[in-house]
Amino acid sequence: MTSPLNLPAATSPALRWTPRLWGTLLVLCAAMFLDALDVSMVGVALPSIGSDLHLSTSALQWVISGYILGYGGLLLLGGRAADLLGRRQVFLVALGVFAVASLLGGLVDSGPLLIASRFVKGLSAAFTAPAGLSIITTTFPEGPLRNRALSIYTTCGATGYSMGLVFSGLLTEASWRLTMLLPAPIALLALLVGMKLLPRGGRERGHGGYDVPGAVLGTASMLLVVFTVVEAPQAGWASARTVLSFTAVAVMLAVFVVVERRSPSPLIRLGVLRSGPQVRAQLGALTFVGSYVGFQFLVTLYMQQVLDWSALHTALAFLPAGALVALSATKVGAVIDRFGTARLIVLGFALMAAGYALFLRVDLHPVYATAILPTMLLVGAGFALTFPSLNVQATGGVREHEQGMVSGLLNTSVQVGGAIFLAVVTAVVTAHAPEQATPQAVLDSYRPGLAVVTVIAVAGLLLSLTGLRRSRPGRSVVVTGSTVKEATAERVPVRD
Repeated sequence: MTSPLNLPAATSPALRWTPRLWGTLLVLCAAMFLDALDVSMVGVALPSIGSDLHLSTSALQWVISGYILGYGGLLLLGGRAADLLGRRQVFLVALGVFAVASLLGGLVDSGPLLIASRFVKGLSAAFTAPAGLSIITTTFPEGPLRNRALSIYTTCGATGYSMGLVFSGLLTEASWRLTMLLPAPIALLALLVGMKLLPRGGRERGHGGYDVPGAVLGTASMLLVVFTVVEAPQAGWASARTVLSFTAVAVMLAVFVVVERRSPSPLIRLGVLRSGPQVRAQLGALTFVGSYVGFQFLVTLYMQQVLDWSALHTALAFLPAGALVALSATKVGAVIDRFGTARLIVLGFALMAAGYALFLRVDLHPVYATAILPTMLLVGAGFALTFPSLNVQATGGVREHEQGMVSGLLNTSVQVGGAIFLAVVTAVVTAHAPEQATPQAVLDSYRPGLAVVTVIAVAGLLLSLTGLRRSRPGRSVVVTGSTVKEATAERVPVRD
């Protein structure tokens, strides 16, 4: 055990915000920003892509689903690869692949090639996301420094998503290809700066070999569950194909658990899930992102199909939520220090559930300031409090050499939650689709979906409430393996 008098530099309470440290954080934030930017820009550009490349609606959905499939399916492998191969190396290589795939995506002239480039981009993001998060958690010690870094990092995702909507509305007016090409130079710049600034090292030593069976089973099961959920609304949730696919997922996951329990160097150390805060963070991420993705999807359709707003008009309607998140980026860390993650997660879920419920009252002639803006502000405030807190809670008290694993697990919860609950919301709306698509009938078909979104957020709220009895905000020293770290967000039990 390292003596408190001889702490490593990366875990010293005296660590200060130097220009190099800021530069490192900005490189990692750029990757997070690009992931969110890419998703939101493509969503708005889909009609133009379909028209130009002559894609059917079913083929067009794979422009988004291909990214989700690559991202959600390989996150567990990406997180463990960061621990074993080195976080810096994995991050930089994956970022380079992201830049090349972005360039190719803007130049292709066929649907299958575009979908393939999207899958490769998702695959690369599955490695940059957990590697980037684990670089932060191993560079900044637990406590105020890490909380501030994570609040800035996670809010970059929300900012990228909001700005992506605006950028896409502007760029699509010229060409949808610009929405594909824009991330390439940003990723290239981040890659060049990252080669200079990102800390070296971080590779796990003496890990006992690679868990190849676990990697195959984990990746295959995640790919299949995302694929099944994406295809279920079209194939039918009760169809033989869907039922067999979910059965296969259950079997593979069961075998995966057996393999992980016996592996000397598991893809996921199952003991990490014995922690209540860890489980609540993972399930919280699942419901938090699932509710927001479903809400954003339905509101975008409502504004464009029912109200006949333009893509840019729709993007600007969402902007207050994103702006609120961006403005709070440097402040949320201090709030986490004072109140702890459990309280903020509860408050964040309550605000989001209230915002979703308020939106149920919209009609065909909404006054933005009274009917839509209150929801956007509540959702933005909830996002600003919840997402950074979930990241802090998930990574707190975890051994340094397992930060990539936990980061991959958290990002998997985010992606799978978004995919599953979006499919559920879509299925509910489809089941209530009117025979005559009048504006009022279409709006009425959206309300059950909005109600489901609200229920998902309430479920997340009830789950987070169970953590209030156990959390005690305050500063403590957490012993994790061979390091001593200072923790303030929530006292997390030491893991075996």
